[in-house]
Amino acid sequence: MFQVDIIEQCKQNNRKAQLQLYNQYCNGMYIVAKRFLKDAGDAEDVVQEAFIKAFTKLHQYKAEVTFGAWLKRIVVNKCIDFLKAKKHELVELKEAHLKVVDTPKDDKWLVDDAITLNDVKVAITELPDKYRFVVMLYLIEGYDHQEISEILKISEVASRTQLSRGKVKLQELLTLKKDGARY
Repeated sequence: MFQVDIIEQCKQNNRKAQLQLYNQYCNGMYIVAKRFLKDAGDAEDVVQEAFIKAFTKLHQYKAEVTFGAWLKRIVVNKCIDFLKAKKHELVELKEAHLKVVDTPKDDKWLVDDAITLNDVKVAITELPDKYRFVVMLYLIEGYDHQEISEILKISEVASRTQLSRGKVKLQELLTLKKDGARY
C-alpha cells in the first residue's frame, strides 16, 4: 500500500491504517523525542501525544512536506511544550540585546580527533536550554533558522545568535584541558 493511500485511510479513521502509519514512524519519532527529553518514559509519552495530535489534525496535512517531516515537527513542538510545562522555560532574549553574529561561510569547526560522537552528544546535553534547543534543531534535526524561529517562537536573529553562542559553548565543552580531562 502506498503512503498516500495509508494517509487517506487514516483520515477516514481506519484503525488498521493508523496502526500501520504508527508502526512505520514510532521508532524514529521516539529517537527525536529522546534527544530532547532525557527520560525514556517522558519521550514515549510525548510521542504518543504527538501521534494523537497528528491523527486528529491529519485533515490539515497537505503533503507540502513529507508526512515524516510534518510528524517530526509535531514531536519537536510537543517536546518543547513538555519541557516548558516542567518549568524548563526557554530563556527568551530580547532582540534589543542581541547582536547579529556573522559566521564565515567556510566556518571550520575543528575539534580534537580524540572527541567521539558520544562526547558531542553529552556536551550538547550540558548546554543551557536556550542554546541546546537551537543547536539540536539546527545541527541534528536539520531545521533552518526560519523553521527554528517558528518552533521556538523566537526571531530568526535570536535563532542565529543562539546557534552561534551555542556552538562556541559546545566547542568550549569539547576542548581538552591540558591534563586530558574534559571541561
